[in-house]
Amino acid sequence: MNVAVAKIRNNLADALNRVAYGGERVVLERRGKGIAAIVSMDDLALLERLEDEADIKAARKARKEKGSIPLEKVKARLGME
Repeated sequence: MNVAVAKIRNNLADALNRVAYGGERVVLERRGKGIAAIVSMDDLALLERLEDEADIKAARKARKEKGSIPLEKVKARLGME
């Protein structure tokens, strides 16, 4: 479901019900372009889980790279010890 930002004010309750109970995603548009979305809590949890998995994968890859600096040295350089 796509809704213009100007019209969402009058239809917010309906849009929220569609998302919460119907599993729909509502795309908010301005001048015909999507600018934001209203998604269910389940969809949000999935997005966050995917982000976490991508972060873990990137961190593991970074740890394998040569020339990395140990955390203790970084903290010392920043005066955090």
